Amino acid sequence: MPGQERRRGLDPVRVAEVMVRPAAGRGPGRRGSGYRVGLRWVLTAAHVVRDADAGTAGVRFEADRAAEWTAPARVLLASDKADVALLEITGSVPRGVHAATTGSPSYGTLPDTDAVLPCSALGFPRFKLREDRMRLLDDGSASQYRDSCHATGMTSVLSNRREGTLELAVTPPESDAEPDRSPWEGMSGAAVWHDGALVGLVSAHHRTDGLGRLAAVRVDRWYELLTGAELAVLHECAGLPRSAPELVRLSPPENATPGPAALTHLPDRLPLGELSGLVGALTGLPTVRGPTTLALLLDSIDPVVSAMSPRSPALRPDLFGILGTCLRYPGTLDQLLEAIRLLEGDSVGVARMDQEAVELARRHRRADGNR
Repeated sequence: MPGQERRRGLDPVRVAEVMVRPAAGRGPGRRGSGYRVGLRWVLTAAHVVRDADAGTAGVRFEADRAAEWTAPARVLLASDKADVALLEITGSVPRGVHAATTGSPSYGTLPDTDAVLPCSALGFPRFKLREDRMRLLDDGSASQYRDSCHATGMTSVLSNRREGTLELAVTPPESDAEPDRSPWEGMSGAAVWHDGALVGLVSAHHRTDGLGRLAAVRVDRWYELLTGAELAVLHECAGLPRSAPELVRLSPPENATPGPAALTHLPDRLPLGELSGLVGALTGLPTVRGPTTLALLLDSIDPVVSAMSPRSPALRPDLFGILGTCLRYPGTLDQLLEAIRLLEGDSVGVARMDQEAVELARRHRRADGNR
């Protein structure tokens, strides 16, 4: 397999911002995300480069960082059926990139079983639009840029079977300010990773699924949807295995669908960074995001928690305060998570919360064992 690297996983320096100028009369420019899978090859979603002017696009890496570089690229392959495209960088590639690892990633397939698995993707969605007040336009207004979003979450493997996509449950943006435009616009084409293997590309945000759900076309579906000639191009240029059986077969880990983890052994004070994963999972749950239901949750456990926890109008600081108070009263953190399970029921969000609780418990059992 040409240049195949085994299980290297997401490398942020390979993540591309894809900039497309449509042909005349085809509407405004658009942005998307992509991933460099070789020295001159970038994978993205086909709809990102649809109607690209002269079949070309621009790709940018490491924007506003010391190693930033941009280059023109041509659309070598685009399949609307599979929603996958391959771009060939036609401009010069910086010498430092030549020295870096340039081989293709590992491509994987997820088990077709009752499992909820962690996943991640790095891209440039619209809700990450920022103003750069250090750079002014000719009219005196601040220029704008899109920052990166490292979307981490869970995928329920058996969801979206008819569409043939992966459903990614991720932390949603705080608001949906533009009813006619998705806040996830621009995330399309981002590579989706599980256990060090590329398993899909973000392809859509279905508004009816809510702000915390994305759909990603599965790598293993490419073998059903692409022609033999298209698969040959992806094999030669992107390192895709010639056939589906050659994909890395990713088995669900023992904790793929973790049960409740007991957290009574945690120390009464933890650095904020230790709680960040659990807080991130909690912010994606409707019962936690709603002030009324959050108050109901707190009232269902030891009243000292709701009375003494530092309260903040912003959700994340509020949750850090609540969890910090729970740690000082052993057993109340487990009570809080159990109350959330009762109100939420079985969901991808609860599975992610339990996954973070398991990891938190495991880290501190290991730390205790090393003392």
